[in-house]
Amino acid sequence: MILTLFIITGLIASTFLFMQQSTFGSDPAASRMERIRRSSNYRDGSFQNLEKTEVMRENASYVGMMSDFFNKAPDNTPPKPLPSVRTDLKALSDSVPTIVWFGHSSYLIKSKGVTILVDPVFSGNASPVSFFGKAFPGSDVYKVDDMPEKIDMLVLSHDHYDHLDYLTIKQLIPRVKKFYTALGVGAHLERWGASPDQIVEFDWWESHHVDTDIDMTAVPARHFSGRSLARGRTLWTAFALKLHGYSLYLGGDSGYGKHFKEIGDKYGPFDLAILECGQYGKDWPNIHMFPEEVATVAQELHAKTVLPVHWAKFSLSVHGWTESVDRFTKRATEQKLNVTTPMIGEPIAVGVKYPKSTWWKY
Repeated sequence: MILTLFIITGLIASTFLFMQQSTFGSDPAASRMERIRRSSNYRDGSFQNLEKTEVMRENASYVGMMSDFFNKAPDNTPPKPLPSVRTDLKALSDSVPTIVWFGHSSYLIKSKGVTILVDPVFSGNASPVSFFGKAFPGSDVYKVDDMPEKIDMLVLSHDHYDHLDYLTIKQLIPRVKKFYTALGVGAHLERWGASPDQIVEFDWWESHHVDTDIDMTAVPARHFSGRSLARGRTLWTAFALKLHGYSLYLGGDSGYGKHFKEIGDKYGPFDLAILECGQYGKDWPNIHMFPEEVATVAQELHAKTVLPVHWAKFSLSVHGWTESVDRFTKRATEQKLNVTTPMIGEPIAVGVKYPKSTWWKY
């Protein structure tokens, strides 16, 4: 989530705190806080990135950022409802890992009877209040009721509102076998009704053997966290997932950094890298990637195919709503990268079926 949106939602959060306290979750405490204090990534009262990372660029001004925010590109939002594909997720073929993207950073993976849901946001907005950060018309066609009855793994990259949605999680808790997330995020989940034995938290580079032929490792990202004005009380992460003989990179939010090459060298090549592509800006260059950087990261991860996400659902920056995917696919073509661009709801099957239409030019 961009800094401007973070500031605005933080102010909204403070204003409405007495009305919707549960929405904001809880700060880590007790044994969870003790584990956080032992992390080498936690210093001076907050989690730190691997390299110096200012959320705002040097010499950026709040006044200028607010001016940009209220003077967005004319095509910042779609001119008409987005097209989508209606897929029966409960009957999804899964002989190979099959992925259905729901817009922004929410997607489902099914493989050999195992169901994985990543960063689900189905409430229709990406903020603590319903009147801000609304989903584009047509982008919010999938709801909790469309999800499979059993979710083996619910993966959460960090606690920003466009990745961790209170209303969605509350509805999903009874269906979820295990939550997999970063240090501290479990405090929110427990506040909302999840039991401690449902939650697995990771520090960077920690691995967890999930099941036969399924292993998961948390890997660094260059970002920040927080559901109010306080930052860094929980960790942000991406994941390297070994799933039934395939390697997938589940990327959370991240600016470009040296960590990508290290991840690629340790865990690559990846059959599919799911990378954020959108909601960037000149005033916050360290915490979100520009589209051309996404192409560079794909090469550093040794990704065979890239699925660009973090676009086509919410307007959280000032650029045109298709600018990110247009810029990225242009650079990817120049660098001969294989890219898949499904419509919302359109399945992709790893190594078998990669939709490639420019559906956003509808």
